[in-house]
Amino acid sequence: MTGAKRRLAAGNRDIDICFWNDAKIEMTQRLCDSLDSRRGPRTPWMFALVFVIVLSPSLVGSQEEPASNRGDAEARRNPGEEKNETLSQAELFRAMSLTSRAFREAAKRIEPSLVTIESYGGVSAVQGRIGGIRSQGEGNTTGVMISPDGFIMTSTFNFIQQPPVISVITSDGRRRFAKLLGRDDTRKICLLKIDNVSDMPVPEMVDESEAEVGQWAMSIGVGYGDTSPALSIGIISAKNRIGGRAIQTDANLSPANYGGPLIDSQGRMLGICVPMNPQSQAIGAGVEWYDSGIGFAIPVANADRLIERLKSGERILPAFLGIQSAANPAGDGLLINRVVPKTAASDAGLKDKDILLEVNGEAVNDMLRLRQILNKFESGDSVELTVLRSESGKQDAVQVKLGVPPLPEGEEEQLEPPKIR
Repeated sequence: MTGAKRRLAAGNRDIDICFWNDAKIEMTQRLCDSLDSRRGPRTPWMFALVFVIVLSPSLVGSQEEPASNRGDAEARRNPGEEKNETLSQAELFRAMSLTSRAFREAAKRIEPSLVTIESYGGVSAVQGRIGGIRSQGEGNTTGVMISPDGFIMTSTFNFIQQPPVISVITSDGRRRFAKLLGRDDTRKICLLKIDNVSDMPVPEMVDESEAEVGQWAMSIGVGYGDTSPALSIGIISAKNRIGGRAIQTDANLSPANYGGPLIDSQGRMLGICVPMNPQSQAIGAGVEWYDSGIGFAIPVANADRLIERLKSGERILPAFLGIQSAANPAGDGLLINRVVPKTAASDAGLKDKDILLEVNGEAVNDMLRLRQILNKFESGDSVELTVLRSESGKQDAVQVKLGVPPLPEGEEEQLEPPKIR
């Protein structure tokens, strides 16, 4: 039987759903009305009930009620008797139970692929604590097995302290030593390897192109030390974030599930949960948003080339141009106030008072836009700058090989992330 598409009002949301019978239409509208009558904000689990009722044949029969039966029922109803428009407590409880069961079943599908990561030693604990949970980069964290032969994807946040000893506990309860291979600081992910395995369970992965804004998403982590993973429910808020590298979600992310998977309602992996901040590429940037409803996950379903680079031990660093600038008071572009020595900008011959107009054909009029463009690239990538020279007044096309921020003489790389307020 062909379904009919109906629009139902649920709070400030309209829901388009394909129904197979009038009973489901009535049941679902009653649920929406019941939610509207409740005080307080409408949390995601409330709207999950609509989803469960529509799909569940156990709540409402999957076959349409014969027209004659419907007519008899209408005839038996007393004239003037108002139909009950809200769900009973039993119906509401039943719908809630089915919703939570659906989420648990999705989590069970990926649980065998999760690993608990333990690290020992490394640099001393860095400044600040995260909501009283732990020092940054310290404690058990989460990873995901991505190949049967023991490659594990996780977040670089878990290795801020550069621990010399890493072990993982796999789903069979065994503890194995792991080696940190490559890391991608532009995506905040890294790759571990455990040896002498060949049949590790791996999750089904979803390409980012198949994910839709507004669909259910769940973050999972085993870093709290519980016997079962912690689960947080939300939706996909946006795609192609942070230079096109990340999916954004409002499911809660925190140090306990950084490195764990973001999954869909079928238990398929959408990406690896990481802390990120569009305004900064600093180590640990983004952790200040933990459990805020602003979180990011890195899709890896079709990242074969990236994974091969990480297997080889490569470290991928964010791009750095090396200018200090402000909006051009005389027109378009960024006025360069200072060119940082020993950077890509100085190597390309940029000068103070030059005006940067475009990067790879994209106009830049403020530093935020320049950051957004540079976020698309890695250290070592080449870009073309369009520059208005201060001395000649002519426009030049300048080829620049992007670099990394220089370290002051005599200083080593700083490991400390930003302070947490």
